[in-house]
Order: sequence, then C-alpha cells, then structure tokens
Amino acid sequence: MKGISGKTAIVTGGATMIGEAVARALIAEGARVVLADIDTAKGDAAAARLGASARFIATDVTDDKQIAACVAATKDAFGGIDFLVNCACTYADNGASSTRAEWLQACNVNLVGAAMMLQACQPEMASRGGGAVVNFHSISAHAAQSGRWLYPITKAALVQFTRTAALDLKGDRIRVNGVSPGWTWSSVIEALSGNDKAKADAVAADYHILGRLGLPEEVAQVVLFLLSDNASFVTGADYACDGGYTALGPEGPGAAITRLMN
Repeated sequence: MKGISGKTAIVTGGATMIGEAVARALIAEGARVVLADIDTAKGDAAAARLGASARFIATDVTDDKQIAACVAATKDAFGGIDFLVNCACTYADNGASSTRAEWLQACNVNLVGAAMMLQACQPEMASRGGGAVVNFHSISAHAAQSGRWLYPITKAALVQFTRTAALDLKGDRIRVNGVSPGWTWSSVIEALSGNDKAKADAVAADYHILGRLGLPEEVAQVVLFLLSDNASFVTGADYACDGGYTALGPEGPGAAITRLMN
C-alpha cells in the first residue's frame, strides 16, 4: 500500500483481536502504531507480540485527559501522528430496557470517544500535511436487530459523524472514512460461541453471502487500504467488509419467490 511506510497511527481498541490485526497490517507496511485501550494486560501482550514498532498506551476514550496524554505520548515515541483508527467500542446493550446511564455510556464510548480522539489528533495530522482516519462502523448501523438498541444506534450516528468530519476536515487534507464489518471472529463472538469457530461460521452462513464469519485480518486489509494513498480519492465513505451481509437482504440466501408456488 502506498503512503503507509514511515507513518504513525493510533489504533483505539488496539488490544482487541480486530484492533491488533489492524496494527499488525500497518506494521507490516512499515508504520509505527500506538495501541490505545483500557485493557492493560491485553494491551501489553499485544504490543509485545507486535514488536518494536508498537507501543501500548492505556487510554480510556471517555476521558479527555487520557486522550490528550495518549496523543502526547505518541508524539514523544514516534514524532507525530498521521493516522487514527477508531476501533474502541462497547457492545453492552439491553435493548428497550437500557437505562439512561447505559445509553450515555454507549454514546460516550462509541461516538463521542471517536470524536474526541479525532479532535485531539487533528492538529498533529494537519501539521504534517494531512492524514487519514478510519472509524469502525458496523453492519448493525444499517439494519434493525432484535433486542439491540444502543450498539446499532451509536454506530449509525458514527456513520454520520464520518461524513461530517470528512467534509469539515478536507481543508487540513484529512480524509475520514469508515468500515462496516459483518460478523467477524472477535473476542465477543469467541465468547458467545464458546470458542467454537466452526459453530460461529455455521450460524453466520445464514446471513452472509460468503457463508462464514470474517477474519480480523480481512477487515484489517480494508482499513489499510482506506488509510493508504491508494484511497486518495476516497473520503466520507462507509466501506462494507461484510461477506455480503448488506447485499443479501431479508430474503436470505434462498429463492423466496418459490414459496408462493408451494
């Protein structure tokens, strides 16, 4: 990918399986990466696996002081900031029973945390002649899902944030895009499936044209493209990396019209 080597990225949620995969893909192209996450144990372990081009900085994206400290530490470690990947999120969601506090926490992490990270990184990117941002949207932003209110709604708001930020930051030569993964092998699905990937693939097959889960490394390649100069004319976009989930629609993989003839 063009324009990655020698650059520096912050990846929030960097201690997650997907966040680490994004960091690994960036490092493979010659970038330096800061993993920003609240999980100190997993963050330290991920940075150790990634080697000298990675740093872990404990960061709660709901705390502006910690965000500022992360940006300052990234500058100290690597000299500046070129890319931001907003992967941190909370999946906590009690649907229609969600309390005000739960609503506010979901918004704070999934939406406002991303906005504040970008606000903090913007001057650093602008001072280096521009940069690129990838926000993690979701297929959940585009479809009603039973029993889920907080996660889909905050992700839908993040899609609009991406569009607006792309427009307002164009003068600083900062491109802002988003990726919408489908079901992806991640800590959440690993836990829900009892670490049974075959089972998770079998369930996912009903909802994805490709008949399986995505892999963190596959999502990371889309993120890498959007950050790179290969995507120099792409901004304000929502890129699906979902195995055909959004293309499939409510009829599913079968021929629904034949049900009228039975």
